[in-house]
Amino acid sequence: MSIIKPFKGFRPPVSIVDKLASRPYDVLNSEEAREECKGNPYSLLHVTKAEIDLEPGIKDTDPEVYLQVVKNYNAFKDYGWLVQDQEEKLYIYAQSMNPTDANAHWQYGIVACAYSEDYVNKIIKKHELTRKDKEEDRMRHVRITNANVEPVFFAYPAIARIDEIVASVTAKAPIYDFIAKEDGFGHRFWVIDDRKLIDELVEIFDKQVPAMYIADGHHRSAAAALVGQEKKEHNPNHTGKEEYNYFMTVIFPDNQLNVIDYNRVVKDLNGHSKEEFLKLLNDAYVVEDMGTEIYKPAKLHEHSMYLDGHWYKMTAKEGKYDDNDPIGVLDVKILSDHVLDTILGIKDLRTDKRIDFVGGIRGLGELKRRVDNGEMKVAFALYPVSMKQIIDIADTGNIMPPKTTWFEPKLRSGLVIHELA
Repeated sequence: MSIIKPFKGFRPPVSIVDKLASRPYDVLNSEEAREECKGNPYSLLHVTKAEIDLEPGIKDTDPEVYLQVVKNYNAFKDYGWLVQDQEEKLYIYAQSMNPTDANAHWQYGIVACAYSEDYVNKIIKKHELTRKDKEEDRMRHVRITNANVEPVFFAYPAIARIDEIVASVTAKAPIYDFIAKEDGFGHRFWVIDDRKLIDELVEIFDKQVPAMYIADGHHRSAAAALVGQEKKEHNPNHTGKEEYNYFMTVIFPDNQLNVIDYNRVVKDLNGHSKEEFLKLLNDAYVVEDMGTEIYKPAKLHEHSMYLDGHWYKMTAKEGKYDDNDPIGVLDVKILSDHVLDTILGIKDLRTDKRIDFVGGIRGLGELKRRVDNGEMKVAFALYPVSMKQIIDIADTGNIMPPKTTWFEPKLRSGLVIHELA
């Protein structure tokens, strides 16, 4: 089977695309989603977070929510808000965080279906662990809609000929072109309907792309692949060509992607005084007081810390990290081993209630705010990981520590949907 394939996508009319396309299900809680959808019946959040159409306080995993999901999804198609392309296509999706800037960076991804077996066989590679409860939630969503309503964010090693094809398609006016009101990010979308170009892209991916890497959407990837396996096992006439063998992705060249820092805030100093804590840090770091102005880490193995109104530069000492180890080189690993665990007593980042995580998109001012208001005692800002580090970890079969990568912009949901039959 091909590593990618075109599909007959369900897409919104141009007139409502900016109202229908929504942020992903996992970046908003139920209350935020309900607020974001006020006065907007078109938002795909009515499908991805259908609890917003039920009584406030209902759990997003309540059986009634899933019934509302399929009710809303079918209504979107009945109303003509999602219309299926008549032939299989590939698509191009471009994003920018500064769309009005003439020199803005845009990243261009191929929208295609990936082969579920490739996830099982590790041709689609991951770098994070998944939680069974979150997998099951997304699996229920896929089962009840019989669709990949939201895409998964993949990366691949950049290939010049793919760039050339993308440039030729995007030289023409996009089908969709809008700026999202929630964050000001730009989104553009093209349909590739030239069969020769589609066939060439499929062939290039088959012959020249040895692996694809999950950048964002590990739970959606796992859920889609597992539902595909379920359908295979329950179909006595399975051939491998059925649509359920594939799930929807947006695949970006690795050299266009921007990984943002993912930072930490901690509630207390584990019984240490400020002076004791700073002294303990000297075992693994050279610590410098940078004053009251926000200080952002400038290079690998440098962190910044905000404590008691001051910013500190923390430079990891040689011997406290291993640049030859895909995991040992990571700043999140250095901080976890030498500060969060050893000094602050935080053993499990997934379960400890004393720590929280802040995506770098919120800026370091958010770290300062959460310490200054007394909610947290200390904050740590990290230098972002690189795509090379992510690929090295995935290629070696390693798993990143929790909350290591943050990608922006997030993929908008609703530009195109893939049904499994």
